Amino acid sequence: MQFSIPPAAAETVFHLGGLSVTNAIINSWVAVVFFVVIAILLNRKQTRVPKGLRNIAEGLVEFMLAEVQKVTGDAKRSRQFLPIVGTIFLFVLFSNWIGLFPGVGSIGVWGIHNGEKELIPFFRSAASDLNLTLAIAAFAVLTSHFIGLRSVGIVNHFSKFVNIRGIWRSLKKGPMAIMVAVIEFGVGLLEIVSELAKVLSLSLRLFGNVFAGEVLLSVMIGLFSFFLPIPFLFLEILVGVIQATVFAMLTLAYLTVATTSHEEHEEEHVESHANAHA
Repeated sequence: MQFSIPPAAAETVFHLGGLSVTNAIINSWVAVVFFVVIAILLNRKQTRVPKGLRNIAEGLVEFMLAEVQKVTGDAKRSRQFLPIVGTIFLFVLFSNWIGLFPGVGSIGVWGIHNGEKELIPFFRSAASDLNLTLAIAAFAVLTSHFIGLRSVGIVNHFSKFVNIRGIWRSLKKGPMAIMVAVIEFGVGLLEIVSELAKVLSLSLRLFGNVFAGEVLLSVMIGLFSFFLPIPFLFLEILVGVIQATVFAMLTLAYLTVATTSHEEHEEEHVESHANAHA
């Protein structure tokens, strides 16, 4: 069997009307169907004492809730953020691991791709498609702003970026306070740029690591078909866990910061400044 290095862009397997269905999309559908089936099985038989799969699921949820609360320090916000962060973690983790299953990237049809005859696989790791990682990253950042607006209000939330209220208050405190407020206003504008950088950094980090892992495995399998690729498979399992954890924890950090008002940030800054002088 011939192995080739996968292209950076996901390949189109078939079309649904005007929609191009790529092998990465198919793997995403597999992941969605998997979690839907698990949810149905968990809700079929509910008992007071959890058994089997339900016992595992409840243990996993309790573990993730405890980890989330370590970051937020607030039980209410932890329960609010867990469905978002937990879903992202499990989906990214399963999407990373599903690319290691036998047949992913190696079973397909021969076709013409970019003018050359190549194997077009039916399945490809979903996270190795930049479109998917961009979509998840954009969802994470936009959700943090939406929840921030609901939690701290429109004025408090946007004061983190355009601190007009700070300039107005500084007019009563003298020239030095005005200068500080103007600097904070400029820093707030930079924060707007950083929000776009969050989307790019989240998506490119996940895409780069997963795609690089696929290329590495393809090269190792192409050179040595037996035994040698096994350590790299275990390495990719570990990388999948790390990347899912990093993505989920950064999303959690964005949600935590977004639900903290600008005034609380200022109070924390004053307290830390006073403690440093003390």
